[in-house]
Amino acid sequence: MAPKNQARDNREARERLRLYEARQGLHDRQRRRRVRDNVIGISALVAVAALATGSQLAFAGSQPDAKPSASASASASSTPTPSTSATPANTGDVPSKSIAKDSTWTGSLTLNKDVKLGIELDGKKAPQATSVEIDLIRKQFYEGTTCHRLADSDGFQFLQCGSANGDGTGDAGFQYGPIENTPSDDVYDKGTIAIARSSSTYSQSTQFFIVYGDTTLDGSTGGYTVVGKVTSGLSDLVSKITSKGISDAGSDGTGEPKVKTTITGATIKQEQ
Repeated sequence: MAPKNQARDNREARERLRLYEARQGLHDRQRRRRVRDNVIGISALVAVAALATGSQLAFAGSQPDAKPSASASASASSTPTPSTSATPANTGDVPSKSIAKDSTWTGSLTLNKDVKLGIELDGKKAPQATSVEIDLIRKQFYEGTTCHRLADSDGFQFLQCGSANGDGTGDAGFQYGPIENTPSDDVYDKGTIAIARSSSTYSQSTQFFIVYGDTTLDGSTGGYTVVGKVTSGLSDLVSKITSKGISDAGSDGTGEPKVKTTITGATIKQEQ
């Protein structure tokens, strides 16, 4: 073969090799990219699932816990101690705490149409919680919701109400803090209205509980915001609902009231 033709063939061979290597490199990069995208996609799905599960677990625990006895271990509490490393913050569109106007608010809460409770909310000692309750009542959020949890043992007597789904789960699209106006001795006096929450001090939302007998609750994780009190009708609540007991008590001694209880009305107004 002539030297000129050989040189040309060598150039063409090198070009074919270059193109082959380029295609192989492109194929390898595409393969690595697909693997990376799959990993990212799977990680994102796992993260979303974890957040969803965490939200459900947190809200399932929106409930007051009895104060443990001196002999009880720390692990006996049904909700964990909040992590001190996390920075608490409101989530969602929380009603402004200015709604309460640093004032006393009065109104009513009607259960099953025949138990009418007079209520008073303290906008001075619990401005954020009072503002949230005023906003929810004005928007008729509570009407048709249920009181799903009853505690009826000595020193542990309350009726819990206000979950969006009627079973202790669901909210109005927000959770808030901080904890306000807690009793220094962890005793929630008969007639107290307080805000339920899970382990975080910024997990308050729509649920509240009515104390119908002096109740001692665990204050080691911050306690529960006392938003107000029942001013009338508590005897009717006891005789028509709470005295009838609970169904299927859980390990903490609480359960669904035997008398199915629905909020059928709620009013609120600022005291002059």
